[in-house]
Amino acid sequence: MSDLCAAPRPIEPIRRPFVFEAHPPGSKSETNRAYVLAALASGVSHIRRPLRAEDPDLLLQALSACGCETQWSGESVSIRGVAGQPDGGMAVSLGDGGTPARFMLAVGALARQAIVVDGSARMRQRPVSEGVDILRKLGASVEYAEEELRLPVRVGARASPARGGKVGSSTRSAPRKSDGGVPALRGGAIEVGRTASSQFISAAMLTAPWMERGVDIFFSEPPTSPSYIELSVAALRRFGGEPTVLRDSLGRLVRISVPHGPLQAHDVAIEPDASSAIYFLAAAALVRGSRVLIPGLSRGTKQPDGALLGALVAMGAREVPSASGVCVLGDAPLRGVDIDASRFPDGALCLGAVAAAAKGPTRIRGLETLKHKESNRVAVLASELEKLGCRVTIGSASVEIDPSTAHGRPVTIEAHNDHRVAMSFAVLGLVRPGLTIDDPACVAKSYPGFWEEFDRMRAASASVAAS
Repeated sequence: MSDLCAAPRPIEPIRRPFVFEAHPPGSKSETNRAYVLAALASGVSHIRRPLRAEDPDLLLQALSACGCETQWSGESVSIRGVAGQPDGGMAVSLGDGGTPARFMLAVGALARQAIVVDGSARMRQRPVSEGVDILRKLGASVEYAEEELRLPVRVGARASPARGGKVGSSTRSAPRKSDGGVPALRGGAIEVGRTASSQFISAAMLTAPWMERGVDIFFSEPPTSPSYIELSVAALRRFGGEPTVLRDSLGRLVRISVPHGPLQAHDVAIEPDASSAIYFLAAAALVRGSRVLIPGLSRGTKQPDGALLGALVAMGAREVPSASGVCVLGDAPLRGVDIDASRFPDGALCLGAVAAAAKGPTRIRGLETLKHKESNRVAVLASELEKLGCRVTIGSASVEIDPSTAHGRPVTIEAHNDHRVAMSFAVLGLVRPGLTIDDPACVAKSYPGFWEEFDRMRAASASVAAS
């Protein structure tokens, strides 16, 4: 394991190019989806090389509390599912995990008894009302346990009525009894507009096979972060589900139907995490003459942050064809770009940090969801880049970065307990002297071994120099 010391961490620039093979952990997005489907399926699923980090670990603990059985063997975990009937009757906390908390709300809607879903102080600030509304329309009993529109939320077939009759909607019917005498969620058709997070839609999709009518989602306008919804479609298909997808003439999602039909256990190999790989690919792009390979990561990966590769190429990096994975070579000065990052919102933070070392301004669009993450990432990106002297202009869903006024004075980057802020600015520190990350330990949320791998990359530069 890496040393996740809480002391501020200075980042020393790399003076020479390097050749490096990075091995990021398993995909967080794939791991979370596989855990939910395996926990709800019938039989024993085997999940190989899942991500071991705070978010997925807390999700698996919560699912285990609901009755699924887990057994670790090396880098794989076996999960005996609950056949769509979580136990309930407890409270679970998902820490800072937005995806785990929202997925657990949907799992709780299937439970025999109510589940209280809670999280950290930051998670209590993040919106959940849209997800609650979706679950109510599907027939779930839901109430806000303390403050309206915020976690903690009590959800489940036997959740107590909310004070003032605020739980449910006029479309909600009493849950029917399944063959086993367990209340079954009705499900059915819902119309969804632009939500604050696609995680609400994914949560409904992943639990749909255990709803009486499945789920039929109609999009009244293009959904937020559609690439993550596509990842949920792929996860369902890996477990034998049969979702159908309807698109318009521009390829935008119009309708997704996930039919009733409980899923069986499945063996799943988790792909390397594109969201973790991008920091090393960006490092290669920044340090001229450097090359980074990510073995096992497919060029056609469905992971949304894989799309950051195209943005790095647009800035001047070169993708090197490789049969073993994704490879980037930094062989030209980087230039500013105007790019839509809606397909890779998490990667947009890394792109913003890279833009501080590019020639010319960069405009990043499609950032509607970033203010609802572990921090308000648009505001944090702007504040930290302004410390470096960059001129930053924030739009309604965009940020413009002009690095022409940047200075070289020492700066401490405040990570705001956000793993992606810390990792993004660590990469910038490879070419911009004087950067210190105030809270390096926050990377444990998604990538506990980040600093260890980061130091291995630095050692690769030193070894090239020695040779």
